[in-house]
Order: sequence, then structure tokens, then C-alpha cells
Amino acid sequence: MHSPLPPIYYIIFTAVTSIGVLLQAFVLLAMYFAVVRATKGLHEVTDELRQHALPTIATARSLFEDISPKLKVASTNLVEASHTLRHQADHVTATLDDLLNKTSAQASRVDEIVTAGIDSAAHATQAVQHAFSVPVRQATALVAGLKAAFEVLRGKNHATPKIEDEFGE
Repeated sequence: MHSPLPPIYYIIFTAVTSIGVLLQAFVLLAMYFAVVRATKGLHEVTDELRQHALPTIATARSLFEDISPKLKVASTNLVEASHTLRHQADHVTATLDDLLNKTSAQASRVDEIVTAGIDSAAHATQAVQHAFSVPVRQATALVAGLKAAFEVLRGKNHATPKIEDEFGE
């Protein structure tokens, strides 16, 4: 049923297995040396990094600890200044609006006063002109009449002259 294998097969199988295990041992040994060498390099890099980075980190931490309360105070002051500035800006805006409204009302009043003054001056000018022009015309007419009468009496001109006053009437 079952035939036994010759012992040479067992020897070959054992030799091949031994070579495979030995090869695996060399690969594992090479991997071990590579990991040891990488670990050494990593330790050197971390030591160098530790020498340079840790003082910088410590300085940054102490600087941050010193500055953080000052930053809180500065931000609080900035918020308060912002509120005060906003309040003052609102106050200035309200004052300017009130001033503009008052200025506009005063400008309207001044315009009305000036317009009324100009109208009154024009009316007074017309009244004065009329008050002086009527007597002047009458005086001019009287002088022209007297002149005509004297000319008629002197006999120079028997025709009636046409009388015109200064205003062309």
C-alpha cells in the first residue's frame, strides 16, 4: 500500500530545508543590522534635534507665557476702544446731522430775509423814482412851457415846438 521512500530523499529534503532556514537566518540577520543602523541614525538625528529644538521650544513657551496676559489685556483694551470709538462716531454723526438741519433752516431764513430786502429795495427804488420823476417831468414841462412862451414873445419861432422830457415821454 504504501511504499517507503528511500533515505536519500529524506537527506535531500533535510538539506534543502536546512539551506532555506539558514538563508532565512541570514536575511533576518541582515534586517537586524539594518534596523540597528537605522536606529543609530535616528538616535543621532533626534539627539541633534533635541539639542536645537528643545531650547527653541522652551524659549517659545516662556515667551508665550509672558505674552499671553499682555495679549488678553491688549485685546480687552482694543474692544473697549472700539466701543468708545463707535459711541463717539455715533455722537459726532448725530451732532453733524443736527448742525446740518440747523444750518439748512438758517440758510432758508437768510434767503427769505435777503429776498425780502431785495424786493423792498426794488419797491423803494420804484417809489423814489416815481416820486422824483413826476415832479421832474412837471418842472421840465413848466420850463419848456416858459421857454416856448419866451420864444413866442420874442417872436423867433411861431410854430409850437415838440416837447420831450428826459424819459422820452
